[in-house]
Amino acid sequence: MSFPDSILTDGETIVRQFRPHWRMLAIPALWLIAAIASIFIVFQVIEAEGWVALVLIVLILASLVPLVVSPVIRWMFTIYLLTSERLITRSGMIARSGIELPLENINNVLFNQSVIERMLKSGDLLIESAGESGQSEFTDIPNPEEFQSLLYRTREEQGRNTAAEESAIAADVSRDPTEQLERAARLRDEGVLSEDEFAEMKRKILGVGE
Repeated sequence: MSFPDSILTDGETIVRQFRPHWRMLAIPALWLIAAIASIFIVFQVIEAEGWVALVLIVLILASLVPLVVSPVIRWMFTIYLLTSERLITRSGMIARSGIELPLENINNVLFNQSVIERMLKSGDLLIESAGESGQSEFTDIPNPEEFQSLLYRTREEQGRNTAAEESAIAADVSRDPTEQLERAARLRDEGVLSEDEFAEMKRKILGVGE
């Protein structure tokens, strides 16, 4: 599963896109091996025949649905996306859920790894952000420390771009105020400016409070 370009705003680019760490497939793989071994035992060791063998095989195959099929589907349809403006996660094949965090709202990023997770280069991220979301946990991230650094760099780059856009608008004193407001509104709609930043820029353009 991949994200369609239609969810991106004008000028927004994908920085990194990935699924949860492959270790999430390890336990389902072990259950699959156990199921194959059980089928072998039914025919070669127990030498079950007729309806007894059929019932045992059906039970074994039915157990694969929650133990193997569901975890694999959940892994396949869970995806993380870092763009130049947002951190997004989507999960679910039919019933969908997700989180979207604007980078400018992210205050702190913490990562946690157990000893085994460190060996496998996986871990969890706890992201503290302004607004209603508060804290958001992203589990089973590949290379969480590296992703933490990438997230900070992307946020800083977005901040520099936002500051440059604001400076360009503020410095263009010869431009008609209506055009400046339209440009600021476009940046807000594209997600470059937050509502508070847009309101402050509007105040400066109109000279309110000066």
